[in-house]
Amino acid sequence: MTYSIRCAFRVIALASLAVLPPAAAAPVVAAQVAAVPDPVVFVHGWNSDGSTWTTMADRFRADGWPADRLHRWSYPTSRSNTTTASELAREIDRVLAATGASQVDLVTHSMGGLSSRYYLKNLAGDAKVDAWVSLAGPNHGTGAAYWCGGASCAEMRPGSAFLNELNAGDETPGTARYATWRSSCDGIVTPEESVVLDGALNTRTSCLQHTAFPTDAAVYQQVRDYIAAAGR
Repeated sequence: MTYSIRCAFRVIALASLAVLPPAAAAPVVAAQVAAVPDPVVFVHGWNSDGSTWTTMADRFRADGWPADRLHRWSYPTSRSNTTTASELAREIDRVLAATGASQVDLVTHSMGGLSSRYYLKNLAGDAKVDAWVSLAGPNHGTGAAYWCGGASCAEMRPGSAFLNELNAGDETPGTARYATWRSSCDGIVTPEESVVLDGALNTRTSCLQHTAFPTDAAVYQQVRDYIAAAGR
């Protein structure tokens, strides 16, 4: 997304907040996204698929995002996150070629944040991503991963070699914008501070369970506005 388009997004959003009452301030006016936004690639978590994002994608469409700019990607979740990251790289290249865009926005839930972070850090994905969003991501591991099996679960366990490498040095490398959302009521990713990344915009939500993040209206509005905002 170009700087001029991002600035236009922010100006319109701020103007809307200034003149509308609180109940009406949230929706994005369709004209705001008429300049063709970055494609959004949604990355689900463990034991899930692209249907996780049906509600959020519908809300993006209602707020003016073209349907061909919303990509609910599905992948096998039992494999290593490094393998998934390579497949995500191919999917993003496909989306960029199909849309003619230069960058995508990545919206991830749970374990989807790990493969996408690996892509950004180790597979030169940073140049192809404007905004990266992690909803309830086990960025520093979760004890719940001891209760499931397979390579991806082992990688989500606190102190795993995968997480140690992923979090070594700069946790938010490159020029992409990073943001996380977490809840004290998550119940799956615990402690909630596991989600937080140095250098990211880190937001605590209301009391949401782990699976509620992709369908919560308030989280959607915050994610939408973050994606639409001008780059740092």
